[in-house]
Amino acid sequence: MKQNFKVALTADFYDSKGVAKYRDIGLSVLAEHPQIGQRVFKEHRQQIGTDQVGDAQGVIVLTPAVTAESVSKPENLLVMARFGVGYDSVDVKACTAADVLVTITTGAVDRPVAEAAIGWMIALSHNLCIKDKLVRSGQWDERSKYMGRELRDRTLGVIGLGGIARKTIELLRGFGMKQPLAFDPFASAEIAAQTGARLVSLEELLRDADFVSIHCPLTEKTRGLIGAGELALMKPDAYLLNTARGGIVDEDALYDALKNHRISGAALDCFAQEPVTAPSRFAGLDNVLLAPHSIAWTDELFRDIGRAACQVMVDLSLGRRPCGVVNREVLERPGFQEKWKRLCS
Repeated sequence: MKQNFKVALTADFYDSKGVAKYRDIGLSVLAEHPQIGQRVFKEHRQQIGTDQVGDAQGVIVLTPAVTAESVSKPENLLVMARFGVGYDSVDVKACTAADVLVTITTGAVDRPVAEAAIGWMIALSHNLCIKDKLVRSGQWDERSKYMGRELRDRTLGVIGLGGIARKTIELLRGFGMKQPLAFDPFASAEIAAQTGARLVSLEELLRDADFVSIHCPLTEKTRGLIGAGELALMKPDAYLLNTARGGIVDEDALYDALKNHRISGAALDCFAQEPVTAPSRFAGLDNVLLAPHSIAWTDELFRDIGRAACQVMVDLSLGRRPCGVVNREVLERPGFQEKWKRLCS
């Protein structure tokens, strides 16, 4: 069968020698469909160029930004498929105007991010890093100064009640915690009831939660959602966890709160400006855990995300509506319909 549906992958899935960085990114899904051909961008750029897109019908995007320029020549382009669930690096309006779908891999990240968040909760409340340093530095007798606390009888508050937050709550059921709190203006009472969470205002969540875990997307409404005023509402012995996006939290305010021990600690997987290529100021604090936006990266995560992204390509190549579409209105636009019919006939 002729390969009449072309898929391109951004170059950052591979190293400078063209060797795959990751064990499995789901490409076997594409290999099962002879109508699909695939190639890799020749170089990594911060923003995808139209010359890189070329005649591809679909692009699987790891880290580069998708701008208006990226989709400025959309004659054959049907979809920009984000390898993950965040799409703040994608100009969705520009894609919509160009009759290009934006997709995310809904559900594929839920378990690994939830596991990572719980791991961080335990590490923070048991002073894991500090106790590790005591042994490494020969300060065994200092251990009595760092008593931990269990998760039992404590309260989790989630900002955003999407799939990751719901999975986190599910996995925590065996720890004997109190009823979780959730702030999400878009969550229904039915979803909250099924999850076992109680929907509350952001202020109530911040006042009552022992662990505040952020699981909402970065949008204009959530940018700077957690600032000095919000941090001031938290308990002195509470922890903040951010596995979502850095811009949701005011980093100056958080640094000040941590340095002055107005909250007990934090775990940060993401930052307002990434990548962080110089030592972070947070690294000088002993009540913070840090990761380079990869705390949930596992072989299973990349396999499942990749399968989901590749399935988008398969579905489009066969004339089927894919899952995980962000700008669903594009599916009904005449320009997209004409292009889709032409490329998949």
